[in-house]
Amino acid sequence: MTGWLTPEEWQALRLSLLVATTGTLASLPLGLAVAYLLARGRFWGKTVLDMLVHLPLVLPPVVTGYLLLLAFGRRGPVGSLLAEIGIVFAFRWTGAALACAVMGFPLLVRAIRLSIEAVDSKLEQAAATLGANPVQVFTRVTLPLILPGILAGLVLCFAKAMGEFGATITFVSNIPGETQTLPSAIYTLTQVPGGEAGAMRLTLISIAVSMVALVLSELMARGVARRLAA
Repeated sequence: MTGWLTPEEWQALRLSLLVATTGTLASLPLGLAVAYLLARGRFWGKTVLDMLVHLPLVLPPVVTGYLLLLAFGRRGPVGSLLAEIGIVFAFRWTGAALACAVMGFPLLVRAIRLSIEAVDSKLEQAAATLGANPVQVFTRVTLPLILPGILAGLVLCFAKAMGEFGATITFVSNIPGETQTLPSAIYTLTQVPGGEAGAMRLTLISIAVSMVALVLSELMARGVARRLAA
């Protein structure tokens, strides 16, 4: 593959995989907690939380990126505090991962939430009556049953992260070797004479990576379903 791609294109591919994987895995713990709250929780402000979770889906990605820049930039309320301890997101690959995590978070939460809602609450209640505490009920009853939903959410989040452009380029710009992911690299190649071939190569790679992720997710989900059935 390195012979087919230029060093810059190979760099963009590796960075995209790093950013998408980091953003997806970082989203999982919070996404799982929020999905459980929305599926099982009964509290004031639940509708507001649901709205905030899904807000990135309806906002223009550029707006989301700009809000991230305001909050996590070096002069932002959060970014300035983090910069004091050496954590910087703006114009860094970590910022690209953060933007991808924010954009893919609603898809992750929705997939997991639907899986939790599909679990019969009577099973959880039965485990509780047998002496299991809430943590044991979740880890031994709920979690195994929602694994296919978690896998589906992870794939959706990863695919969204691989294709994210608007929020990323607004928050961290398009810096080769640092923040230039596949979509940014494709955009750059379409703006220069003779860049069509490179743009097509990266487009085909983006399609291939997404298809591989979907196939792996389907195989893993089927494996989990077979184990649960057994």
